[in-house]
Amino acid sequence: MFLLDLPKNKTNHYSINRREVFCVIEHAYRSREIADAVSSGRFAITGVELDLGTDVNWLSNPCEKDIEWQIEWHKFYYGLDLAASFSQTGDGKYPHVWEKLVRSFIRQVPAEFASTDVLARRVQNWIYAWQIFTTAKYSENFSPDFERGLLRSIEIQVEYLRENLTPERNHRTLELYALFIAALALPQIDKNGQLIRFAIEQFSENLLIDILPDGAHREQSTHYHCTVLRSFLGAKENARRFGLKFSPEFDHRLIKACEFAMHIHRPDGEIPAFSDSDRGSYHDLLKLAGNIFSRPDFIYAATTGGEGTAPISSNVSFNNSGYFIQRSGWGTGETSFANEKFLMFDCGPIGDGGHGHYDLLNIEIAASGKPLIVDNGRFTYAEDEDFNWRHFFKGTAAHSTVTVDGKDQTTYRRGKPKCGIAQGKFLERVSRTDLDVVCGKAVSPNYEAIHTRRIFFIRNKYWLIFDELKGEISHRYDLRFHLTPAAWNHVGIFKMRTNAVVRTPDLALIFEKDSEINVEPGWFSPQYGIKKRSPCVSVSTEAASVEFFTLVVPLNLEEKVPAFAVTRNGSSTTVSISPDNSRTEMLSWNLHDERLEDLKLA
Repeated sequence: MFLLDLPKNKTNHYSINRREVFCVIEHAYRSREIADAVSSGRFAITGVELDLGTDVNWLSNPCEKDIEWQIEWHKFYYGLDLAASFSQTGDGKYPHVWEKLVRSFIRQVPAEFASTDVLARRVQNWIYAWQIFTTAKYSENFSPDFERGLLRSIEIQVEYLRENLTPERNHRTLELYALFIAALALPQIDKNGQLIRFAIEQFSENLLIDILPDGAHREQSTHYHCTVLRSFLGAKENARRFGLKFSPEFDHRLIKACEFAMHIHRPDGEIPAFSDSDRGSYHDLLKLAGNIFSRPDFIYAATTGGEGTAPISSNVSFNNSGYFIQRSGWGTGETSFANEKFLMFDCGPIGDGGHGHYDLLNIEIAASGKPLIVDNGRFTYAEDEDFNWRHFFKGTAAHSTVTVDGKDQTTYRRGKPKCGIAQGKFLERVSRTDLDVVCGKAVSPNYEAIHTRRIFFIRNKYWLIFDELKGEISHRYDLRFHLTPAAWNHVGIFKMRTNAVVRTPDLALIFEKDSEINVEPGWFSPQYGIKKRSPCVSVSTEAASVEFFTLVVPLNLEEKVPAFAVTRNGSSTTVSISPDNSRTEMLSWNLHDERLEDLKLA
């Protein structure tokens, strides 16, 4: 089961045995542009390019304002770009530069220099790049002294890593995966098989602790969910290739994690950026999962409907993590896969660790092949002296929810909150023909008002969002919807007879007539270290209690703007909606103990 009969793929003349492992990230690091830049001593990391030459000082941080630059630099991802460029061209400058950088790093940097998660990524990437350089069409024969030194350095780092593993969460995952890969690829550092046994045992335990029963990662970040999923799937595929097995419990929970990843992908192919996330697509992981577990629905989602079988469910609930998805379909009807409508709703806990944002009841919406209302991402982990961008992007005002008196739901800290954490509670999900409703509320220790949000997805075409704020004293309430950079300088506000309207080329936000609407300048971060201007629509009022009704309709500038009117009678509410000139739809409900009763759409 473990290493008794594992294949010995490559033995060179000075007795370094290496076995070829599956590199789960190889496809993502094939940039000739990056390889050429690194060959010239230029490193573009976290949105900042620095010209350092190839005789570098690894012990100093060239980007003083953000330690993340040095952290990413030390991980050596660009080594894979160098290796891929060599395999494509045979140009000897690429292995020469990689060897020079690795040699200087080994000479300068002790294993204990940085955090163990950085060490783990570096070990993986050195093994991957080494493998690509020496197994490609243009095979590179490194000098014996370099390869012996590289092997010894990896062995030292692996020993240090095993003794200093992070106790929990995503860092532990990638560290254990590094041990797993090192033991498979370099049997000389695991002669008795103890390392691979330890890695498998601890890796399995880590997955069962960190992946919640609904499949979401405990840190509540869409980005970090997919990051750890990459390690888990990489381990599963390597285990398959080497004849190793994980437990049925491991496989079951891993499948749940893959299902979560499938459903959070928007129709345009990227994930929403909830809680310290970057934009990105993880279709490669879904396709790998589909092949490993024989799941045609994973393949279907990964290929945007090109292969496989469409998932059965469109409106899905992840109750442990508090994430809820509304989706008009999977491209099996008149609407194409990319043009389906999508909403993701967050009313779960802030998440373990320091990645949680103060974003209860936040949403993302996509339609017509593009995101329309977005989470703004993370941008940075650093606190700048001039302006605290870390606070800005974590703060409640940077999300599509409601702020009370300009305060965050949870008091800001750069990392993990210490006390006074806002609590989200999922109230109910109600589904009818042509109607799906999700309801949740947010309770903050920073103010006494309670925020309840109900989202009505009507006929798989548009949304009515009902925000109810209840307080005992007067507050300033600001309802915000963050739009994409594509809408910058393309937002118009106008009044109709019955409503106030915000228009962009792809979206209409329709409010009650007397709403006080503003378009605020905002920021959107697609990747760490990069931010772009984006508009934010805000509706403000001052009162003890208030109700906001927002009709969210994806439509182009040639289409007619719908209208709506609200009639309130005690606990009964009726909303008449005129989506076009041909009909009026009536949505009505009663509220009893925070629950919807007599819900009707006619």
